[in-house]
Amino acid sequence: MASSLAELMARHARTGCLDWIGVRPDRHATVRVLRQVDALAGYGLTGDRAVLRAGGRRQVTLLQAEHLRVIASLLGVASVPGEALRRNLVVSGINLLALRDRRFYVGDVLFEGSGICAPCSRMEGALGHGGYTAMRGHGGITERVLTSGRLSVHDPVMPESGFSPT
Repeated sequence: MASSLAELMARHARTGCLDWIGVRPDRHATVRVLRQVDALAGYGLTGDRAVLRAGGRRQVTLLQAEHLRVIASLLGVASVPGEALRRNLVVSGINLLALRDRRFYVGDVLFEGSGICAPCSRMEGALGHGGYTAMRGHGGITERVLTSGRLSVHDPVMPESGFSPT
């Protein structure tokens, strides 16, 4: 019997992984790469500029690690480092777009996807000629922090409903 579209959209082939963490204390500040960071419910990540204001839709930004290779290919370069894209978290092994409007865990911290994270005009300077266009469709998602906790590189990433490879 065929599954409903909602059931199909809730399935993930496997659990993802947190590969990289970065924070920016100010809008134009250099990204600080971290191995661990505290997430504060309703605010964002400690040390990041988003944590200074409560309740926004863009408390944390996530990028798909697999898209780093796509962006590099579109630019004709060997690689693109996570910090160049100015996002907070880079994850692999799970489709972020599928989590855009859903609740999901990174480690023990519960997030709620709040939208698409479109590239900004700074990508042209960070990535070179064509950087903004290379990022289009590959900018990741934004989310709200629902529970506080510590995030560490290699934490699992999974939907709130858990992992179910059926």
